Amino acid sequence: MVFGKRSRTRDTARAGATRTAEAARGATSRFIDAADGAAPAPGVRGAWAEGFGLLATRSLQIIIVLILTAGIIWGLRALTTVVIPILLALIFASTFAPVMAWLRRRRVPDALATVIVLLGILLLLSGVGWLIVWAVRDQWDELSSQAQDGFFQVVDWVQTLPFAPDAAQIAEWQDRAVEWTTEFLTSAQFGSGALAGVGIVANFVTGLVLMIVVLFFFLKDGPRIWHFLLRPFRGHHLARAERAGKKTVETLGSYVRGTASVAAVDAIGIGIGLAILQVPLALPLSVLVFMLSFIPLVGATVAGILAALVALVTHGLWSAVIVVGIVVLVNQLEGNLLQPVLMGRALKLHALVILLSLTIGTVLAGILGAVLAVPIAAVAWGIVKVWDGPDTAARWARPHPWELEEA
Repeated sequence: MVFGKRSRTRDTARAGATRTAEAARGATSRFIDAADGAAPAPGVRGAWAEGFGLLATRSLQIIIVLILTAGIIWGLRALTTVVIPILLALIFASTFAPVMAWLRRRRVPDALATVIVLLGILLLLSGVGWLIVWAVRDQWDELSSQAQDGFFQVVDWVQTLPFAPDAAQIAEWQDRAVEWTTEFLTSAQFGSGALAGVGIVANFVTGLVLMIVVLFFFLKDGPRIWHFLLRPFRGHHLARAERAGKKTVETLGSYVRGTASVAAVDAIGIGIGLAILQVPLALPLSVLVFMLSFIPLVGATVAGILAALVALVTHGLWSAVIVVGIVVLVNQLEGNLLQPVLMGRALKLHALVILLSLTIGTVLAGILGAVLAVPIAAVAWGIVKVWDGPDTAARWARPHPWELEEA
């Protein structure tokens, strides 16, 4: 027994000495390598963790996101006959959601409440369309001719300036504009002849019928449809999706109701100013102001230019200047008073965001894209602001402490 214990002790001592010697040789080797400036070669995983590896990773992520975004946009453009009616139905349903909620609180059956609201929407749209056609139909030729005369008067005045382009340059610009417009209107995108006209009418009728049907179901079964779409989500993802849906409905409804109210006030204010100045075609110009006010920034500017050109032709320079002043005053009241009250500051977007949204929307879907671009951008920003909580924006969109101090 004693001999066995001594043997195990000697073996343990030898093993300890061996480990000590190996540790010493390893330390010596590392010391020599460090002295020689040698470093262990990084593996593939280590290379991706370095600066250029992280840059490459982010670049790949951006490329994948851009490819997916381009694919989604291509798919939406290929299905515009379906996408646009669904989007318009969602906007109208969000706009009149308070009316549906009020009727439900009065214990009106869902089917009856839906029929009442849907008929009200159709009557409202028909009335606005009839007013536009009635106001513009008989006086459109005169309005366009006077606007052209005013434009030529402005061109003649510009030619009197010392730095103005000569007549040949202006004529060349006009020819190029006419040529570009002609090519654009006769391009394959629009088609030509009776067949293209029949196709446009057929697409319009199809989209209108689809929008009415989808709007009926959105009004009647909107909450149930939304709950069905939420079934795949669980936990905090479910809470985030619920916040996003609620914010979408609130933003679209507030935006459309506020924009319509602001457009009506703009049209009435500018119309009263034109009537006081006895500018002809005041009613068609007011209707155009109402229509174009749904395109932020650009619409009000175009309407003001048309009104000023008509006033320039009929009443001279000072009347045109007064009209411009009226338009500027109405726009200032709109931006500083009406929009914060009717739409809320939460929906206010920066002018650069509005311009970029208008440009992208116009390129993708023309005039309708310009009208829908800003509310879609407002919805996207609203979702970002409730991404991490009811009043908590996404981490990257939160203001820095120094921004809060300056505010």
